[in-house]
Amino acid sequence: MAPEEVTITVRLIRSFEHRNFKPIVYHGVNLDQTVKEFIVFLKQDVPLRTSLPPPFRNYKYDTLKIIHQAHKSKTNELVLSLEDDDRLLLKEDSTLKAAGIASETEIAFFCEEDYENYKANPISSW
Repeated sequence: MAPEEVTITVRLIRSFEHRNFKPIVYHGVNLDQTVKEFIVFLKQDVPLRTSLPPPFRNYKYDTLKIIHQAHKSKTNELVLSLEDDDRLLLKEDSTLKAAGIASETEIAFFCEEDYENYKANPISSW
């Protein structure tokens, strides 16, 4: 059986506090690869994208979280929902398909340390 390939949007989140993010659309993403393999791919691909400003290309991204899936409800958060981490954060040892990624899924790629700091004090960004 041929691997299932889908289109997904990856939102690079540079700053939760200042709400800096840039979306990148990836076509032909293999859902049979592990989350860790996809993170390695993103870490190699993002610095090569000349359309992104240097702060986005050179940032220390390390975590993926599902933002939105096609035909499901969206969150009201402007950057990323702070809820359901146990369900929406992608575990590195699972495949993308097992993690819930499907066609037209939007996922966030960010630094876990920044996320934890923002989650501990989200009001500081107002």
